[in-house]
Amino acid sequence: MALTTDQLIEEIKGMSVLDLNTLVKALEEEFGVSAAAAVAVAAPAAGGGGDAAPAEEKSSIDVYLADAGSQKIPVIKVIRTATGLGLKEAKDIADGAPGMVKEGVPAEDANKLKAELEEAGATVELR
Repeated sequence: MALTTDQLIEEIKGMSVLDLNTLVKALEEEFGVSAAAAVAVAAPAAGGGGDAAPAEEKSSIDVYLADAGSQKIPVIKVIRTATGLGLKEAKDIADGAPGMVKEGVPAEDANKLKAELEEAGATVELR
């Protein structure tokens, strides 16, 4: 028996962040798509205008955590605030450095996040 759209939404509402993350990864793998790519593609279209090249550059910046530093707690707090992840997921990113913090971020937001992470003691690269 197939679930209706409303039933599916209710099921998703009841899932933990970790379960949602697992679901997204499974859907990406099953259908050969990436949720991050959808964001990067949608941003330039929303900008409209004649400056298409700068809009693409801004939407494709990734914030990469090269090293969390010796004091990880402030870094974890910044990661949680920036990504909306739970404590465990943010800690996993900090502990798993080097790794991606956020993908497809506009340039201004990426620079701000980089500054916040560096202020907390992390080493960050923008890609």
